[in-house]
Amino acid sequence: MSSSKSESKLKIDPNLFRKNLLQWYKANKRQLPWRYNQDEMADPYKVWMSEIMLQQTVVKTVIPYFNKFIDRWPTVHDLAASPQEDIIDAWAGLGYYSRARNLHKCAQQIVQDHNGVFPKEEKELLKLAGIGAYTAAAIRSIAYNMPANIIDGNVERVISRVFMLQTPIKQNKSEIKDKASQFIGSFEGNHSDYAQ
Repeated sequence: MSSSKSESKLKIDPNLFRKNLLQWYKANKRQLPWRYNQDEMADPYKVWMSEIMLQQTVVKTVIPYFNKFIDRWPTVHDLAASPQEDIIDAWAGLGYYSRARNLHKCAQQIVQDHNGVFPKEEKELLKLAGIGAYTAAAIRSIAYNMPANIIDGNVERVISRVFMLQTPIKQNKSEIKDKASQFIGSFEGNHSDYAQ
């Protein structure tokens, strides 16, 4: 099959897609320590912490580490004030230790440059240590309920299947991102749940 941008002509109603996905999520979402109930506000610190820990790591492995970190450092101020060695020691077993170093550096940036409050704007989030496009979009959407096109391996697989794309994902990332973006916008509803 051709790998051109016009490979999939399939049209999907964005409103119906979002409605169905949100209904599925409401019925099937997992209870995770960083998630919040519908009537609660998301904690950007917990969203950020979970997103950093989940990079290259499965949920089952992350849960006890997340709980240990939140118990030991319940706020970004606590994490920023801690010696980096303590954070790295607590991280032992999660691998990719640059994430632990960046976690500490980012916490210090949040405290020093943002008065302990995670910024909402993508441009500001991308200036922080260890935060790339995916994590910035996740924080904006999950923590602040803002529209953001969050693309990870799971989203790439779903979008490829929904649009019946034939080109392998590794060679089709820009088309997948473009197709996923049609479901993001100023729709009324819960951007946070949609992202999750």
